[in-house]
Amino acid sequence: MFWVLLVAGLAVRYKAGRRRLGGALLLCVPLLDVVLLAATVVSLRDGAEVDVWHGLSAAYLGFTVAFGHQTIQWADEKAGHRFGGAPRVKKPALYGRARIVQEWRSWLRFLLAYAVSCVLLFAMVWFVGGIDRGAPVLVWLNPLTKILIYSLIWPIIVTIRPGRAAEEVPEAEGRP
Repeated sequence: MFWVLLVAGLAVRYKAGRRRLGGALLLCVPLLDVVLLAATVVSLRDGAEVDVWHGLSAAYLGFTVAFGHQTIQWADEKAGHRFGGAPRVKKPALYGRARIVQEWRSWLRFLLAYAVSCVLLFAMVWFVGGIDRGAPVLVWLNPLTKILIYSLIWPIIVTIRPGRAAEEVPEAEGRP
């Protein structure tokens, strides 16, 4: 539903020309994850058997908190340029210090997503009465931790080798 609401909001905003209604639909995108989490809490409160899929709402909400606004803004800028006559979106840095800062900021977003997701997962375990009943939702700690660790590789590589601008690359001697 994330992508359905996102595309619907952009279509209404730029194709139908209803900027306010499109903006309202775009605001509903992150609210969708809050609704998913609330439905999970209601399900658990009503005595549903706790399983691994209840933890999915916590993972979704963590990533929405960290990346939702940035994703919606990126899509809005692209659609605005293509369909609304807005100026072209500035491209991200490809080299140098700006690139290093950009990659570490991105990783900090992963860290934020991880932290929010973990807090929500442990809150679910507490909510259902402890580890005996809530253990299935903690299965999400494994993939979330792997994503966090694997996402750390790229900023480290870029910090070590940030690249150079095309004009900074020396010409190879003896080339025709």
